[in-house]
Amino acid sequence: MSFSEAEVQSARGAWEKIYVDAEDNGTTVLVRMFTEHPDTKSYFTHFTGMDSAEEMKQSDQVRGHGKKVFTAINDMVQQLDNTEAFLGILNPLGKKHATQLKIDPKNFKIICDIILQLMEEKFGGDCKASFEKVTNEICTHLNNVYKEAGW
Repeated sequence: MSFSEAEVQSARGAWEKIYVDAEDNGTTVLVRMFTEHPDTKSYFTHFTGMDSAEEMKQSDQVRGHGKKVFTAINDMVQQLDNTEAFLGILNPLGKKHATQLKIDPKNFKIICDIILQLMEEKFGGDCKASFEKVTNEICTHLNNVYKEAGW
């Protein structure tokens, strides 16, 4: 993983814009994922009874998980200039999702794409472009963790 100092600063600046409202933006990302890709909801048994986007937006469980996802990404963003620390956050997270939670790895690409869409909608194409390398790195490394776990 190799980010120039300019890429690190640009990515962090883009992320700060969306992370400032982590709970609402994280919720928006999850609600979109669940409505646009309904099969993803099957991994969350406590979300399956929620059918409407509005019901999901109001759910403390969805809001809490959205914030948790954004907090994990934030932790990684803070380590973009330290590969060992970045992977120290990402690898255990990937291993848990692969071995314990058994989440299909394609879902990480879905969620990263939705984050990029939201960034572009709220802050423009430059913001999205500044963060694309980060989401690519996250997905690439998660796929590697999954391969190591036997997926």
